[in-house]
Amino acid sequence: MSRDPAARPTRPRGALLDVLLVFLRLGVTSFGGPIAHLGYFRAELVERRKWLDEGSYADIVALCQFLPGPASSQVGMILGMVRAGLPGALAAWAGFTLPSALAMILFAYGVGQLDDLSRVAWLHGLMIVAVAVVAQAVWGMARTLCPDRVRATLAVAAALLTLAVPSAPGQIGAILTGGLFGWRFLAGTGSTSVTPIALHISRTTAIFCLALFGGLLVVLPLVALATGSHMIALISSFYRSGALVFGGGHVVLPLLQQAVVPQGWVGDGTFLAGYGAAQAVPGPLFTFAVYLGAVMAVPPNGWVGGLLCLGAIFLPSFLVVVGLVPFWDQLRRQAAVQSALKGINAAVVGILLGALYTPVWTSAIFTPADFGLGLVAFLMLVFWQVPPWLVVVLGALGATVLGAVPRLYPFGAWS
Repeated sequence: MSRDPAARPTRPRGALLDVLLVFLRLGVTSFGGPIAHLGYFRAELVERRKWLDEGSYADIVALCQFLPGPASSQVGMILGMVRAGLPGALAAWAGFTLPSALAMILFAYGVGQLDDLSRVAWLHGLMIVAVAVVAQAVWGMARTLCPDRVRATLAVAAALLTLAVPSAPGQIGAILTGGLFGWRFLAGTGSTSVTPIALHISRTTAIFCLALFGGLLVVLPLVALATGSHMIALISSFYRSGALVFGGGHVVLPLLQQAVVPQGWVGDGTFLAGYGAAQAVPGPLFTFAVYLGAVMAVPPNGWVGGLLCLGAIFLPSFLVVVGLVPFWDQLRRQAAVQSALKGINAAVVGILLGALYTPVWTSAIFTPADFGLGLVAFLMLVFWQVPPWLVVVLGALGATVLGAVPRLYPFGAWS
């Protein structure tokens, strides 16, 4: 009896622990939001560790722009899957998510009370480093994925569209336009070879996950209504929020607000305080859910409620990734799809370019000193090839030193 080739594992020795440790470090150092996360992933896993090539990484990023849930976390799950199969996806998620989840639980218990996190110099330095990381990703991906003036023009057009429509519809519209353009006009341009992505996931597992994804979306609200169980209603609310959001962590805010505030589970002031703290931690913004679960007025709350909500909001992302990625890898090998992907990948570069300006640049670069620190970080990343985690540490120290010098205000404004 023949087996699905995707089901045959070919994992390097110690791959699972490798995935966990790499993503644990990324979870501690990846500040700046989902677009910056993609830059950190690329620098660590494409450039430094060579887990996959530039084209495969861009294809994964393009796919996750279409999926509901946190795009950067889903990219991380797939990268873990490439390295160590299904356990690798779980290890990547755990490593990337748990540092910020722990920070948000501590904040919920009152340990992380700070006056105004936006005025902390070292934190501002981390945001400046995120600008350099995204700039490095745009620089490197553009050289590979936009090698001619047609695709470079397509990337700029995608950037302009996402700047004009700064939301999930703008990003999805840019990708769809790039795909249609590539399918129609880029057939036969450049290399058509595609490196297969070894995912170690069988079709049976993929179909089961897709069925479970849709089934839970329908069944959980019915069970909550029939039983009157607060715990089931809580799981249902957070699962639905994770399953129906497109565009990343910031878009989930109104869904979560509607899920917990009108019911009286969390007060509006408490909700906003936690959301502000979530901006200051590394890793995915979806870990805001662990804070909400911990501060619930109705049990389960505390760390138990936090972990319950965390699992519920990320579960649909995991199911849809495992369910779709094996089919995506087969589809991307077709000639027509390869042509479309040339346009899609150029559009992805454009989306990153637009995001480099807003929100990444506009939330971090305010003064000449900020710009200077960002230039130094970019120099270290691109030309000196300093590991991103070390650049993060040096960026925080640099901003702290600049902030301590008299006349440098705020965050080291040269005058």
